[in-house]
Amino acid sequence: MSKSDRAERLLNVLFALMASARPMPKSALREVIDAYRESPSEEAFERMFERDKDELRSMGIPIETIEGADGSGGIEGYRILRESYALPEVNFSGDELAVLGLAAKVWEQASLGASAQRALRKLESMGDGSIIDGPVGVEARIATSDVSFPILLDAIRSRRAVTFTYRKPRSGDDEVRRVQPWGVVSRRGHWYLVGHDVDRAQARVFRLSRIVGTAVATGPNQAFDIPADIDAASMIASAMPQDRMIAQVQIDPGSAVSLRRRASSISDDVAEISYADEDVFASELVGYADAVVVLSPESLRHTVVDLLRKIMLTQVSA
Repeated sequence: MSKSDRAERLLNVLFALMASARPMPKSALREVIDAYRESPSEEAFERMFERDKDELRSMGIPIETIEGADGSGGIEGYRILRESYALPEVNFSGDELAVLGLAAKVWEQASLGASAQRALRKLESMGDGSIIDGPVGVEARIATSDVSFPILLDAIRSRRAVTFTYRKPRSGDDEVRRVQPWGVVSRRGHWYLVGHDVDRAQARVFRLSRIVGTAVATGPNQAFDIPADIDAASMIASAMPQDRMIAQVQIDPGSAVSLRRRASSISDDVAEISYADEDVFASELVGYADAVVVLSPESLRHTVVDLLRKIMLTQVSA
């Protein structure tokens, strides 16, 4: 498990305990947090939760253990009182507001653009109504790997439909999709769009890395309402393929030894290798450069080619 996965899990535990009005039992935490729900056993979940609880407490986060009211010594649940963790009111000087305003503008075109805009408006309301942009000629920007990210976030905020070309994960075919976007959600290091597919008249999930080119916002503002009861995490989980796929990969003689070891069969340097996540496997194959060539499936070939193209563009622009 990567550091980003662990950090995301710890934040989810923190948010869940702070948002609950009553102490949360461990069983409830296991239901609402993906990593806990996907634990292979109760014992594995118990170990993971205890490590997370200890790590959060070591950071100074006051997680309280609430014993049951029956006096039997059992644990009712856990909680974090807002008043014991919330920061006191903070006041900023004019110079400090200017620095914070510049920091918010750094994120303005990044994946957190919508949040940065809200923060910027709050900063302006605390000062004299204006935020200094910083030194003349200096304009900070942070790039995102998914170019459609800020477009989708803006479309969600303004309730505009979006149109994009989407590469289907199995066949590799490209299709134009018209979607009313409801939300953009991160899961296991990937970003997904959940929304209403207009042409199919169904709720659908789209991985941002499979959008070809850039999404385009279309139509008027406030064109639809976002359902209040959507469960984006469940939608993404149900949309993920449950079975593993088989790739045929040509491997140069004497190269990619670890890849060869994972192959279920090898004939004339053509290896058959199973994988579950196309994007993750494609990223691994790109690391072998020209020592490997994907023969099938076609969708995996497209994903590898797209990754190589992005790398080349990044190197050219650097």
